[in-house]
Amino acid sequence: MYKNRKVDFRPECHFILRSNMKITIEADTKSFFKRPPYHIYLPQRYEMVKHNNVIPNGHFKKHWQNYVKTWFNQPARKTRRRVARQKKAVKVFPRPTSGPLRPIVHGQTLKYNMKVRAGRGFSLEELKGAGIPKKLAPTIGIAVDHRRRNKSLEGLQTNVQRLKTYKAKLVVFPRRAGKPKNDDSTAVELASATQVTGDFMPITRERPEIELVKVTNEMKSVKAYQKLRLERTNKRHMGKRLKRAAEAEKEEKK
Repeated sequence: MYKNRKVDFRPECHFILRSNMKITIEADTKSFFKRPPYHIYLPQRYEMVKHNNVIPNGHFKKHWQNYVKTWFNQPARKTRRRVARQKKAVKVFPRPTSGPLRPIVHGQTLKYNMKVRAGRGFSLEELKGAGIPKKLAPTIGIAVDHRRRNKSLEGLQTNVQRLKTYKAKLVVFPRRAGKPKNDDSTAVELASATQVTGDFMPITRERPEIELVKVTNEMKSVKAYQKLRLERTNKRHMGKRLKRAAEAEKEEKK
């Protein structure tokens, strides 16, 4: 199966042989113990590669050609996605094709908290500020998340204004064509209404304007990173310090 190679084996040469390697020594029986060289046949698979080439070390399974991943269905998938979008647009008409309105939220952790993105749904406090009942909101294309809590006034005001802008642009079709309700749009608005395709009211990150000022000695003396680290440390040890102060006050009263 393997080609053998004849190698001169001399006392001054050193060979490291693995335990699973089979070697064959050929020599004259009369001169075997008299003097070298002896001849050792090594299988070719244990030889080093020639020249400066890569040592072959492929870990292939049997019949690996049957498990090769192919992407010949990529054009058909693209067509199916486009057809599915068209069917969905017809099904949800006259609603927007991109789904319900989402709030503007900030990402979590120090890495992402400066970036804004779309959230899961508006909080009940935001709906109350915009004057929209929580049961009416899902029926007019507004996502609601009752678990969200507003932790900043700026975020609350931003989403309340977003809801008011959406409500001003909203066109509500009556459930029954012949019996419109008070909140439904007029016939003129219904006639001119079109379905919104793509993102509506997209979330854009406002970039602050840069103002050049002269650097003063007071600015240089401020160490922003140390200040942030100090405030985080104070927040972390606040509970222990309050407990220690309460115990000290209790000891003084005794």
